[in-house]
Amino acid sequence: MEYISTSAVANELDIKSSDLFDKLKTLGWVDKKNDKWVLTDLGKEKGGQTRTNPKFGEYVVWPENISIDNGKLKEKAKLINATAIGKHFDISSQRLNLIFSELGWIEKDIAGWEITKLGKSLGGRQFEHDTSGGTYVLWPDNILENKNLTSIFNEVANIPVLPKLQKDKPTPNVKPAISDNFREKFPATLRTKDGHMVRSRAEVIIDNALYDYKLAHAYERKLPVEEDLYSDFFIPTENVYIEFWGMEDDPKYAERKKIKIEIYKKYDFKLIELNDCDISNLDDHLPKKLLKFGIKVY
Repeated sequence: MEYISTSAVANELDIKSSDLFDKLKTLGWVDKKNDKWVLTDLGKEKGGQTRTNPKFGEYVVWPENISIDNGKLKEKAKLINATAIGKHFDISSQRLNLIFSELGWIEKDIAGWEITKLGKSLGGRQFEHDTSGGTYVLWPDNILENKNLTSIFNEVANIPVLPKLQKDKPTPNVKPAISDNFREKFPATLRTKDGHMVRSRAEVIIDNALYDYKLAHAYERKLPVEEDLYSDFFIPTENVYIEFWGMEDDPKYAERKKIKIEIYKKYDFKLIELNDCDISNLDDHLPKKLLKFGIKVY
């Protein structure tokens, strides 16, 4: 069991540390002596422990899976770290964090990993090491069953696939159940320089440009969310998605575009948007858009 400081508990509960200490004092779990908070016998019975820091002296810590509710500390959903999750999937915690980063759940920070808005929506919680100050993220144990995560470790994932929109001709709304029929009707028949098979001339131009820029990229990458949506392109090193809007005059396409943009905003995904005007002078427009996310190609 891991333990976190009282300040970390307060941060998770979104309250002031002073207010939490006052609450714990009212409960009789801590007391103040010589201007320092100390753990009482009752606090020890409830799981509290004392730690010593060479710089700050003694401080109180609590089990990571407790929170305050109606004036009482209670157990909540068990939180597990990257090491435990990695062990479950038989990979290292370092590799797992890279996968989480690609899924858009965490981002690399100077001193560790920082949770994203999407990661928070999945129940992840960010903490800070009391000694080093580095940041790390703990996850509810049900993350082991998350379909976007498990699909990475399964060669065949039984997840409904919503087909991509055909960019060069109007496409009706297609449900996942008939995705195979859609792909037969609008197959990806155009080959790019790096061997990707894409569905429109504009996508060929974009894919070739990314290849010429020496940027590793994926085509038709599923967004790591519950909604079954795919991006046109994905740059994993910076977690940047690229969408080409090629049929904006079509009402159904415009509605789908609106829904996709709302999802990108909902989860704070990094998004580059391209249209027909950009394609005609892509080498002028795409590098500038990439630079906004710290990707320099020239």
